[in-house]
Amino acid sequence: MITGTRPRGRPLLYTSYKQDMALLDTGAKRRWLAALLTVAALAPFMLADDILQLLAVGMVASIGAIGLNLVTGYAGQISLGHAFFLAIGAYTAAALSGDPDGKVIGLGVTFLPVWLLAAGLAAAVAGVIVAPLATRLRGLYLAIVTLGLVFLGEHVFKEWDELTGGPGVGRPAAVPELFGVRLDEAGVYSKEQKLYLLMLVLLVVFAVLARNLVRSRIGRAFAAVRDRDLAAAIIGVDPRRVKLLAFAISSFYAGVAGALMYTVTGFFDPGSFNLLLSVQFIAMILIGGAATISGSIMGAMFVTLLPRLTRELPGVLPFVSSESKQTPNVFQVETVLYGLLIIVFLVLEPRGLFGIWTRVRNYWKAWPFSH
Repeated sequence: MITGTRPRGRPLLYTSYKQDMALLDTGAKRRWLAALLTVAALAPFMLADDILQLLAVGMVASIGAIGLNLVTGYAGQISLGHAFFLAIGAYTAAALSGDPDGKVIGLGVTFLPVWLLAAGLAAAVAGVIVAPLATRLRGLYLAIVTLGLVFLGEHVFKEWDELTGGPGVGRPAAVPELFGVRLDEAGVYSKEQKLYLLMLVLLVVFAVLARNLVRSRIGRAFAAVRDRDLAAAIIGVDPRRVKLLAFAISSFYAGVAGALMYTVTGFFDPGSFNLLLSVQFIAMILIGGAATISGSIMGAMFVTLLPRLTRELPGVLPFVSSESKQTPNVFQVETVLYGLLIIVFLVLEPRGLFGIWTRVRNYWKAWPFSH
């Protein structure tokens, strides 16, 4: 008689399809996740505000990295234009929540769910417009076209002063207000504590949604198109529809991340969404691990925390300067590190940090018979 329980001593043997498809299919995963979320929830009361601000930015970047991984890692469509979709989300949210009497466009809608959803939808529409190119182009050609979006966006946003405030001037970011409470102002809790908790909740929500998506029929269609779109078409998967959906969902995540990214600092300008930002997101999914949700979060947190390390280099390496006019300076070192890390992980560990974690986990699961 099948009871749907797992036999003792058989950690990966299941007796029901539901159990095999569970989001957390082992007790160890459930315990580790519970412990991680508990530590993350207690962190605002144990860490300094500057560290909380950095972690909040990392969690926002994780949402954007998950979006890029959906279209590139899972659906196999190379996109170097992620900064363009981030910019659309950021400016849509800022325009909706901005001061109507200010110098730049503002509608005064400060309720966070409204401008956050609008930012994601605006970016998703842009992704749908770009998606037809993916049905005609692939590989390097698609990468070059999406790269062109970054330069196109930079030009448009620098010239559209009524929306962006212009280069070197910029505009305030979206106002995070929830049920009449301003999350970017100190109260019982500090601004950094409130924004950290907000970003943590949103990251959990979007990560769970993405994880369920890739385990669904849509996720399997993504993988089929990535591996061989001609074979996918033969078995009944429509590559055009799948690519359009992948770009739309990825762009939605990017729009949400763009809307949230500068609420932490409160200000941004057109120069914030340049080629380096797209390279950083590519680095996140390659360093963390392509086609993994956990890897996206690992890579985003790693790349976000990396500048904190490089800021310490002037005190450790005498030939590195903290002055932007000096050569080499910390900003140039960061750019070089992104390139080096991408190369190292592609050559030595293509599955990124997630692959390293999997190997370590498997080693200890098999210990003392590991080899």
